[in-house]
Amino acid sequence: MIPTSNLASPLLQTARRLPDHPALVWRERTWTWAEVATRVTAAAAGLRARGIGAGDRVLVHARNGNAIFESCWACWLIGAVWVPTNFRLSPPEVAFLAANAGCRAHLFDTGFPEHRAAARAGNAACMVEVAIGEGAGPSWEDLVAEGAASPVTETVAVDRDHPAWLFYTSGTTGRPKGGTLTHGQLAFVVVNHIADLMPGLSERDASLVVAPLSHGAGIHAMAQVARGAASVLLPGERLDVPEAWRLVEKHRVSNMFTVPTILNALCRDASVDAHDHSSLRHVIYAGAPMYREDQKHALRKLGPCLVQYFGLGEVTGNITVLPPEWHSLEDDPAFPIGSCGYPRTGIEVAILDAQNRRLAAGETGEICVRGPAVMAGYFENPVANEKAFAGGWFHTGDLGHLDARGFLHITGRQSDMYISGGSNVYPREVEEVLLTHPDVAEACVVGVPHEKWGEAGIAVLVAAEGGAIDPASVMAHLDGRLGRYKWPSRIVVWDALPRSGYGKVPKAEVKRLLAERGDI
Repeated sequence: MIPTSNLASPLLQTARRLPDHPALVWRERTWTWAEVATRVTAAAAGLRARGIGAGDRVLVHARNGNAIFESCWACWLIGAVWVPTNFRLSPPEVAFLAANAGCRAHLFDTGFPEHRAAARAGNAACMVEVAIGEGAGPSWEDLVAEGAASPVTETVAVDRDHPAWLFYTSGTTGRPKGGTLTHGQLAFVVVNHIADLMPGLSERDASLVVAPLSHGAGIHAMAQVARGAASVLLPGERLDVPEAWRLVEKHRVSNMFTVPTILNALCRDASVDAHDHSSLRHVIYAGAPMYREDQKHALRKLGPCLVQYFGLGEVTGNITVLPPEWHSLEDDPAFPIGSCGYPRTGIEVAILDAQNRRLAAGETGEICVRGPAVMAGYFENPVANEKAFAGGWFHTGDLGHLDARGFLHITGRQSDMYISGGSNVYPREVEEVLLTHPDVAEACVVGVPHEKWGEAGIAVLVAAEGGAIDPASVMAHLDGRLGRYKWPSRIVVWDALPRSGYGKVPKAEVKRLLAERGDI
């Protein structure tokens, strides 16, 4: 056992240091750090009074708001484990998470009665149900009111490997797996986020929350709490781009965590030019690779404030960083064009072959990582852990290479690669070139069986606004830009690409739709 600080301690420390400073802004309400800490310590007492304590898992299914923001700190204060879900999941998917984690408490946004019922029916371990909003049974506000008389003001002692957060994967290759994030690991991640992503972060900053707090945005918010920066939430669960820019201007927002789809939406809406966003210093994007043309557009609109990082939930977003000074509008070889950055401080990255041997610079293999940001393992899943940690490294499942300077370049997922005529084809490389055609707004390439070549690619394209895609023109555009063996055998035009609850384009779903529509 190695004692470490409880993750709830930064909140209590910030509240003592900056009691009257704004901590959370949502709709027309602003809470100070003292108010947030008062509510969290009271809610923790309410949970404890209902039998929730150290090691107990607490499922939280809610849209962004003050309750989900407060719930993690209340859990950690008493040593309980936070199990947030993506609110876009279906009732059966949420029920699976509740049962898989054996959650003893369920906190449900009252906007999801079917999800609450499914979780109750599917998880016999649950002994406490709490409503977020007006609804049946005790509410989050009831817990706060009940615990106000005897709040939990001291953190429970924890060791470095004490579970704090079960971070469930999106489950694109099967059932979701719960990555066990610990108090010691997350403390490192918070420090690393501040050092590598947002240097100089302080109470003078403000952060706009445009993604669900249940995942990467929640990790990002922890850093804001540690340094006393206010978190500003959008009023509703949908991305309202003009409202986002209005809030940036009003609160002089200096940082935000986004994913490429959100960053594209922010930068391609006319409202980006209607509001002052000169306060932005760190606009962070992660979760999926960003295509070069989209990156250039964002740089033109926002200036030198983009920060990219590569990371999975299992490594808490903590693998590489590409700070503003390494972004460039020009395709200058002095800059690592197409790279997602260099290893984060304290993190080691290696490219391994199928026998877990290191590959040289420029050679493509699986991206693997080790360091204090890596999870403790998948919750009660020894088979998955044996595969994920083979050879003493965490295996990301992503393919890529390190260049001579140590910058990482992602090629794609192992499962996305296909072999055409004996040659490996990485869809991302093809998609990058397709997106340089002026009429193409989105592109997805998948490998499908082919009589002659074994496998070949089908490109599913979405036209740019006001444009129309001519497949012959697109194919001609590839000439001289991409080796012919990488060219897709067919081009299909759709109105939109499907997206998962995490904003990614699931290639398995694209293949399913292609088959359903008779395009395979």
